[in-house]
Amino acid sequence: MGAPSTTTRPTRLRINAPADFDLARDACSYGYFLLEPYEWYPESGVYSAALSLEHGGALVVIRQQRVGMHLNVTADRSLSRGECAQARSMVTRILRLDESEEDIAAFHAIDDRWRFSGRGRLMRSATLFEDMAKTITSCNVQWPGTIDMNAALCARVGSPTPSGVHAFPTPQQLARKNANWLRSRCRVGYRDQRLVDLAKLFHKGQVPQAWLEDPQTPDEEVRRYLLDLPGIGPYAAHNIMQLLGRYGFLPLDTESVRHGRAVLGFDGTDREVSKRVAAHYERFGVGQGGQAFRSYWLDMWMGYETSRGPAHTWEKRTTGRSFTAAQLKADAPSPRKRKKSS
Repeated sequence: MGAPSTTTRPTRLRINAPADFDLARDACSYGYFLLEPYEWYPESGVYSAALSLEHGGALVVIRQQRVGMHLNVTADRSLSRGECAQARSMVTRILRLDESEEDIAAFHAIDDRWRFSGRGRLMRSATLFEDMAKTITSCNVQWPGTIDMNAALCARVGSPTPSGVHAFPTPQQLARKNANWLRSRCRVGYRDQRLVDLAKLFHKGQVPQAWLEDPQTPDEEVRRYLLDLPGIGPYAAHNIMQLLGRYGFLPLDTESVRHGRAVLGFDGTDREVSKRVAAHYERFGVGQGGQAFRSYWLDMWMGYETSRGPAHTWEKRTTGRSFTAAQLKADAPSPRKRKKSS
């Protein structure tokens, strides 16, 4: 599949990027790049995102000529001045362009295994609400189920773009939906009412987004606040923390246990392995200012790439759907055994 086409009167934007930014590496760095409304085109090295802007949906196509250069962003319709500012902000958030070269170098000083590859930026969603909703759709379900839920949410609730791709629903759009309708049409299961309740909180302005995203806000206060939100348990809270750029918390789940057994060579019950995985990454910093998540995630991502090839070569509808528990277990290398004191 080639890159999406645009209309005859598209808006074009130029967005500066950090000197070490690599679109292929940094866009294809986290599982959300395989979810709607995002698309990576391996053959052309082009990235697209359907955004919900002030006057409706717009598909933006993102290109970079070479590492460190600015991004060329083309929308599939004419954007107002306000929408241009929105689009710039959203693209910056998705690709974490606000994480400077110095920020990544500071991470490499803690975990120098990633210095040569330059890895450190992890793709996320266009908005905090979308990050939270996507996290809820990733709980207690295999990855293809998460893919299907997000595709349905976009197609049946989100705003259409002139290119025919739908953006992720806004809080207002999702708040208007009945939980039973959401369960029936988007197959979100028990998450139905939780997604609606979360959307209503955002729509009513009851979620302090600026406070949550302010780096001066203590991590533990953010964590406690997240745990009080509908549908947000410890795993979800810790995942949202890293999506907020707070990397000192690990969202441990069954995939963490698989990683602990297959890659780190830990034995024991699921609970014991999970604890040992957490202990293994403590040296990279936990809590305020820690980098444990980035080290943990990049280890897992490297494992995925070992079995599937580099992420920038993954086809969304084939390779992207292959991350099931059974397939990952079948692909796992022989674990290296560790002593229990590890």
